Amino acid sequence: MELYVGLDVSMDETSICVVDRDGKIIKECKAATDPEAIALKAYADRLHRVGLEAQSFSPWLYKELSAMGFPVIKFEAVHMQKALSAQRNKTDRNDARGIAHMMRVGWFRQVYVKDEESQRLRVLLSGRRLLKRKLLDIENELRGSLKAFGIKIARVSRSNFETHALELVDAAEPLLRDVISGMLAVRRAVWTEYKRLHNALVRVVRQDAVCRRFATIPGVGPVTALAFKTAIDDPLRFTRSRTVGAHFGLTPRRFQSGTIDYDGRITRCGDREVRTNLYEAASGLMFRCKKWSALKAWGMSVAKRRGHKRAIVAVARKLAIIMHRMWLDGTEFRWTRADGSHGGDTPTITVRA
Repeated sequence: MELYVGLDVSMDETSICVVDRDGKIIKECKAATDPEAIALKAYADRLHRVGLEAQSFSPWLYKELSAMGFPVIKFEAVHMQKALSAQRNKTDRNDARGIAHMMRVGWFRQVYVKDEESQRLRVLLSGRRLLKRKLLDIENELRGSLKAFGIKIARVSRSNFETHALELVDAAEPLLRDVISGMLAVRRAVWTEYKRLHNALVRVVRQDAVCRRFATIPGVGPVTALAFKTAIDDPLRFTRSRTVGAHFGLTPRRFQSGTIDYDGRITRCGDREVRTNLYEAASGLMFRCKKWSALKAWGMSVAKRRGHKRAIVAVARKLAIIMHRMWLDGTEFRWTRADGSHGGDTPTITVRA
């Protein structure tokens, strides 16, 4: 008889529920959050689906349990949370039971599991992003704190920021000077490590042929190229390039009920950092890149009709489609259309899906 397993994973313990095809509970228990402890070897030959929520531990558990031969499925957490919200009481035991029943009826959205190389590179991206955010936080705190004493830090390069700030507080009282010096020392350490991670990221992009092709697109730098590649991981998992824009939440949300039918704002689902990078790349392509292209002309025509912000979102969505197609075709960015023109006032972009 086929069995279905629901795993509700937490930091220390994992709630386990096993049900049969008729929904009868075969086993309920808790185990340490470890593949060896979770493995239900007594039922291994009868397991049909093992449900695992997409969360921090899931890549590790998915890899280890799959290596043991278990039919593990990583499912979308938001979809499952909506389904389990119908339960009156939320407990780990009830969540594991609900997941097991969802595995039984097949009402779940499976999540693609990236390979280890992509996961390592995403750690590099997230570490660099965190250091950059902390660097900006420290600089903004310094600027805001010194304003109370009439000291204004001018716009200087990051390499000259510390020297300029020390010159401004040189004549200040000792306590203020000590506080600012301590914050600048922390900033110096963060700045050093940020540069090291950024240089490591640039080296990875230089050695990757796909990322180098992405970088031929105006506005797309090494961060956007690597973030997009690691988020997609395998381009063949998308049957149509047009679905990539929707995957990153860049398509309008639709609401239809009876006579009501309208499109709302973009869904903003998927990887937020990739969506942000695509938006910044689209903005750079449209307003900072001086050279015209068919894509820029198309974006400008959208801006005339719908406004700049909507145009940037539309170009970001188009960028995702183009980058996916470039990856599959092994081609570089095409500045002009097939007829050699930029498209004039009403350009079109032909992207095979």
